[in-house]
Amino acid sequence: MSYDPPRPAGRLLLTPEDKEAPARARRLRGMGLGERPEPALDAFAQRLAQLTGAPYAMVNFPGEHGQFYAGLCVPAVAPAVRSDGTGARLGRALPRDHGFCPHVVVRRKALVLEDVGDYPRFAGNPVVDEFGIRSYLGAPLIDGTGLVLGTVSVADVGPRPWGRTGLTVIKEHAAELVAQLEGGGGLLPW
Repeated sequence: MSYDPPRPAGRLLLTPEDKEAPARARRLRGMGLGERPEPALDAFAQRLAQLTGAPYAMVNFPGEHGQFYAGLCVPAVAPAVRSDGTGARLGRALPRDHGFCPHVVVRRKALVLEDVGDYPRFAGNPVVDEFGIRSYLGAPLIDGTGLVLGTVSVADVGPRPWGRTGLTVIKEHAAELVAQLEGGGGLLPW
């Protein structure tokens, strides 16, 4: 009989299990989404950032092993926009345990975090340290079959009250985007 001494737990990763990930990955591949930046979704994220006054806005498609921001709006000085020397933007892919969108996907409903520091479950998330995210507002993209395709979200580097108006904006835009994605006519410019 051998004995393994206890090891320090380190950072607790409390990202919920996503049982729909394989089905979502297949659906997104069939729609041609989730593997490359989409200019129309970047424009959608830019519009969402303007409407909410948030410096970050995203259209996120979580896969089986990570998540991909097909639509992204970030401040010019953000760590997520550093260049790789070719002018390409980095930071569109993150591990599954980074950020709050995986929680929105599994919960299947909007998530409002006015100050992530108020929630021990979320305060230790890597995006808090790596990108300085302190508040978050996200809604799921639920298709007509009931599958969660991804999320739309906004985030800020300071605590902020999103309020009912912010929640309404994020939910309405999530529904609008799903309708467009399922419409079959391609993404329209925002």
